[in-house]
Amino acid sequence: MAALQTVLPAHAVLWQPEATTPYECDGLSAYRERPLAVALPENEAQVAAVLQTCHRLGVPVVARGAGTGLSGGAMPHPMGVTLGLAKFNRILAIDALARTATVQCGVRNLAISEAVAAHGLYYAPDPSSQIACTIGGNVAENSGGVHCLKYGLTLHNVLKLRGFTVEGEAVEFGSEALEGPGLDLLSVVVGSEGMLAVVTEVTVKLTPKPQVARCIMASFADVRQAGEAVAAIIANGIIPAGLEMMDKPMTAAVEDFVHAGYDLDAAAILLCESDGTAEEVEEEIAHMMQVLGRAGATRMAVSQDEAQRLKFWSGRKNAFPASGRISPDYMCMDSTIPRSRLADILLAIADMERKYNLRCCNVFHAGDGNLHPLILFDANDPDQLRRCEQFGAEILETSVAMGGTVTGEHGVGIEKLNSMCVQFSPAEREQMQALKRAFDPQELLNPGKVIPTLHRCAEYGKMHVKRGLLAFPELERF
Repeated sequence: MAALQTVLPAHAVLWQPEATTPYECDGLSAYRERPLAVALPENEAQVAAVLQTCHRLGVPVVARGAGTGLSGGAMPHPMGVTLGLAKFNRILAIDALARTATVQCGVRNLAISEAVAAHGLYYAPDPSSQIACTIGGNVAENSGGVHCLKYGLTLHNVLKLRGFTVEGEAVEFGSEALEGPGLDLLSVVVGSEGMLAVVTEVTVKLTPKPQVARCIMASFADVRQAGEAVAAIIANGIIPAGLEMMDKPMTAAVEDFVHAGYDLDAAAILLCESDGTAEEVEEEIAHMMQVLGRAGATRMAVSQDEAQRLKFWSGRKNAFPASGRISPDYMCMDSTIPRSRLADILLAIADMERKYNLRCCNVFHAGDGNLHPLILFDANDPDQLRRCEQFGAEILETSVAMGGTVTGEHGVGIEKLNSMCVQFSPAEREQMQALKRAFDPQELLNPGKVIPTLHRCAEYGKMHVKRGLLAFPELERF
């Protein structure tokens, strides 16, 4: 604490339990740990000073944005410093002609679109937490959103990053040019979950607002038909602006919350959006309705104005808070599978509900096969927490067996360390570990979340719950 107080104002260093408790977890609230201290720098010089100080003393550092992550990526280290970057919340430059914006890492996702709206532009990636999540956190997790099928993930919408190495040295990745020389380290850092560098500034691409956007809400009496409809839309050469799927328990939860007009009798519903010029949208909507009809849609409604379109999407955007209304806790899983296996994974999850005696509501970025099963449980019951963890691990393992991956956009964090051993071979994991060491030889940046090593796969990511806290035994030397 004394070392930090020499490089930061007194009010920017928190260490009392009542002050550090708000930082003990991110959106994965089932696991909590208080950091040794929280540093709240206000400029880049202070960030560099904190990193230099911690590196000199061998103290772990965990960077944190808004804390909306869902995999425990911002889980503090009990003997480390949480580097809170919420004060980096300024939009530094907007270039409407080049369609770029340069913002600090603590700027909210939605605030970028609000700031450039007058220019007829917006920032395309739109995670459900966009009202609160920060662009720095989006970079760390390579976040997506309901429109990522057409417009891409964070990686596809970022041009340049500025930040600091673990030693506190300023560094930049990418450029504002269309192409740059050398290795593509931008793609390495985006999605690295704060383990390679601390990002303080982001230059993003901006997208012109479409002239028109309309959304189809299609109902299906069978989840297999709904899954096949998703594959049929893509097979017909259509790339919707958004293509989302919700099962019956999820539609019931969100309809009771936001009254979006969902069909509560349907086994599953699809939200299929088209945007562009009026002529393009009219043609694409007609084409999608034909495909959906042939796939067995029992009911279809098309938004007639912007208010109705937003109403359709309000249910999908509020899936997580709606689940919080019907259960004390939920664990939101995140994996991807081939689009053709959507029905298979839903049926498999239904079997798991019976096996673990826990309910699960399902929502999907169906267009790219990104699943978000929400397992409902009570964290005050240790047995329910244990069953929930096993349920989630089986979903991830099943996703890999179906040809998918253990994460789509939420990252690995602490939640999926052991599941990485299901997907990747020892040699692959060792290469990931080598990349981490190239940036951070002492493994001080976000330790405890590194890909399991060749010889310690089983124990490296093992979580020990003690007195409600999560301890990482392999890091006790700190």
